[in-house]
Amino acid sequence: MESGQEFRPYIPPDQDVPEFTPKAILLGVFFGILFGAATVYLALRAGLTVSASVPIAVLAIAVFKKLGKSTILENNIVQTIGSAGESVAAGVVFTIPALLFLSGGADYFKYLTISVLAAVGGILGVLFMIPLRRALIVKEHGKLRYPEGVACADVLIAGERGGNLAGMVFKGVGAAMLYKFLYGILGFWNETATWFRTGRQGKIPDATLSCDVTPEYLGLGYIIGPRIAGELASGGVLSWLGLIPLISIFVADGRIVQDLKNLGFTDAWMASHSHAEWIYRAYVRYIGAGAVACAGVMTLIKTLPTIVSAFRESVKSFGAGGEKGGAVRTERDLGMGIVVVGSLVLALLITVLPGFPHGPFPGSIVMGLLVVVFGFFFVTVSSRIVGIIGTSSNPISGMTIATLMATCVVFVAIGRTGDVYQAVALCVGAMVCVAAANAGATSQDLKTGFLVGATPRGQQLGFIIGVLTSTLVIGGTLFLLDKTYAMGEAHGIGGPKLAAPQATLMATIIKGLLAQNLPWAPVLVGVFLAFMAQMAGAHALSWAVGAYLPLSTTFPIFIGGQMKALADRLANRREESELSSGMLYSTGLVAGGSLGGVLIALVAFIGDFFLHMEKPTLLEALDLGSKIYPGVKNGLVSGGILCAVVFAILCILLVRNARKSLEA
Repeated sequence: MESGQEFRPYIPPDQDVPEFTPKAILLGVFFGILFGAATVYLALRAGLTVSASVPIAVLAIAVFKKLGKSTILENNIVQTIGSAGESVAAGVVFTIPALLFLSGGADYFKYLTISVLAAVGGILGVLFMIPLRRALIVKEHGKLRYPEGVACADVLIAGERGGNLAGMVFKGVGAAMLYKFLYGILGFWNETATWFRTGRQGKIPDATLSCDVTPEYLGLGYIIGPRIAGELASGGVLSWLGLIPLISIFVADGRIVQDLKNLGFTDAWMASHSHAEWIYRAYVRYIGAGAVACAGVMTLIKTLPTIVSAFRESVKSFGAGGEKGGAVRTERDLGMGIVVVGSLVLALLITVLPGFPHGPFPGSIVMGLLVVVFGFFFVTVSSRIVGIIGTSSNPISGMTIATLMATCVVFVAIGRTGDVYQAVALCVGAMVCVAAANAGATSQDLKTGFLVGATPRGQQLGFIIGVLTSTLVIGGTLFLLDKTYAMGEAHGIGGPKLAAPQATLMATIIKGLLAQNLPWAPVLVGVFLAFMAQMAGAHALSWAVGAYLPLSTTFPIFIGGQMKALADRLANRREESELSSGMLYSTGLVAGGSLGGVLIALVAFIGDFFLHMEKPTLLEALDLGSKIYPGVKNGLVSGGILCAVVFAILCILLVRNARKSLEA
């Protein structure tokens, strides 16, 4: 489809069906709270999150079938409101716990402060996305795929139509959840397989090829296709099979250890991680962050004409009046007046709120200005990134790193380098991080709404409701976990059970920049590598994301892309429909894998909180693989082969189902 204006959604614009109803709002709020709390727990323990839109859409269909009938637009409102909880929680957990590691930051680690940061960042993400909707979702329909948004629309349409369409989705859900249960709960094989690794000595030291054998990554790779999946993986190949071995050859261990300690890593951390991980944390991750920042700038420059056009159209629509400018139901957005006034009010609020880390007024206006400028920039970048590679691979932490770098540079330039400004810089990064995460989720949901024929205004209001309700629980969950895992210390966050890896990195960057000792060399290397990728004709942003993320994350996505290429070749087709057996089954893999990840987190939560299991934990007690055949499961060669075999079975099932024909 070349033009969004020619597109005909599932529910026509002139058809008025129940959408923004009380039951849809209440169920969406419930799922937002549930997934928000689960995301806090998962992100604190492992630094990872699961995408919520598709799982919530599946759950909404199932729940409403039990409770009574619902329309496709009501189901869409449920997943819109519910997904806000996951995206806000991810932005909060990746940044705000860093307050505990900054000078004086613990004084601001309070429920009200956390809730305000989350609410302001989340609402700004929604507001900034409103004038971009027509430009990115409508005008670039057919160019920006928004894979999770398309997958979510497939789920909703399949649930509405029933028959084989719904059956194919739930077949993927069932396969993924069974797969996740067998390795995540019963432990029959490991989640990550290491298929190639060299030692610290030799011609190519510290080269590593690992793969997270997860159904959600496989399904995502199929949805985004072989080209983008290949660009993603190529960045990881350069990092883990090129740069890390190169640095290992020429940089002495003493220098690496010292650089890690300068960044805040301890001897205990180094003892429990591989030498390749040392190099990744000390240098390569900063190279990836520099590449993401540079690619983001290039993306913004390329997008500027579209942005200007979007603003012009939005202003015209607002000036013409609500009814006249938004006569077509599927084109009704919240007005530009709400965007402008709302953004200014929020920016002013954070500069004057008592007990908030902003410094004295009017100097605190600098903080509000930075939040608005960087927030709009990275909302734009995030909204476009997820259109290319999906929410699951959206490098939110990389954008936050770039925000913190720029904020600290501004503070250094105006002489605000004291310890008191560490918390201020972190709060700027936190609000921008939450805004970017929320904008990515909002973009996917608006794409879903565009495909199914939703009213944009209703979705935008729904997302704001989801932000406000989920923030009430996110802060409480954060405090509950922090106190529960304290184990005699002042805070549990940062300890052995709640390592908060992303927040720890943010704190070290802030302290390093304000003290002017950040390793700029690897950052600049990443900048020039991003230029290289763009000049070579690749999508610099896709490549940069791959360079930043672990190869274990991008490689299964690459395999998923190759499965799509294989299925297309076997079916002798050039392009697969968004409503096809392969896309629907892949949607099920993403949904089932995401739900399985939440299930694993909930099982661990039950063992820790209710059963008070220390050693072994509940997951360790259920780990049958380590009890029956520990040598096979945990062996470097045998464990990798075991993972390869079961993952190959998942790939075969994907290709077989992708070749099946559907009857609507």
